[in-house]
Amino acid sequence: MRIAIGVDFNGRNFRGWQIQQDGMRTVQESLEQAIASVANHPVTLHGAGRTDAGVHGAGMIAHFDTTSVRPNRSWVRGVNTHLPDDIALRWVCPVSDEFHARFKAVARRYRYVIYNHPIRSSLLSGMVTWHHYPLDLERMQAAARYLVGEHDFTSFRAMACQAPHPRRHVHFVELTQRGPLIVLDIQGNGFLHHMVRNIAGVLMAIGQGKAEPLWAQEVLEARDRTLGGVTAPSDGLYFVDVHYPEEFVLPREPLGPVFLNGVF
Repeated sequence: MRIAIGVDFNGRNFRGWQIQQDGMRTVQESLEQAIASVANHPVTLHGAGRTDAGVHGAGMIAHFDTTSVRPNRSWVRGVNTHLPDDIALRWVCPVSDEFHARFKAVARRYRYVIYNHPIRSSLLSGMVTWHHYPLDLERMQAAARYLVGEHDFTSFRAMACQAPHPRRHVHFVELTQRGPLIVLDIQGNGFLHHMVRNIAGVLMAIGQGKAEPLWAQEVLEARDRTLGGVTAPSDGLYFVDVHYPEEFVLPREPLGPVFLNGVF
């Protein structure tokens, strides 16, 4: 049978989601080992996305195939006992063989959390991006509007990006502020390597007054990564949601990260 799972993880001490040939610690490998301990056979996990080193998951969805039969509650409790403290299995849900966590996804959503304050926070270290210069939210919101829609995002992809083409459809880019926290909320049909972090870097530069909001459009239309500014740190980036066709009914939880629940 095929089982879909919901996962959250603190990516600070991981090389990313996908298993690496160099043997560095990854979320996928840790989960596969924990699930195999409960299933009593090796499993291969397919995730909805491939997060980079240091990026967090607050709504990652994946799936695996198994010949073992367990109640949902037993899967969750059993797997969590074998996981490190920085990964948690949130739910499991049997699905049809037609479901695929990556290839059936029609939209993915990220949140980028900025702590905009003159003094860094030790309690939020590794969980947010600290920006000590004041940021103008309205300038960032104005710039973000240029990025909505289907575009060639060459200027916002990493040089090493291996995607076959740079066109992506961004459904929305929203920025909200509560006190010193600014949240960039972005959803699209897919994202290029470092795309969200590069967008965050451009928007923070505009918010700080280094460029006018129109610069976001100029960078986009240039199709040149060298003009796109600095890649923002991974600390504040969270994979928070995935959408699938209506025939796949999966559990839903409040958008993460959890410390933003009820605030944003």
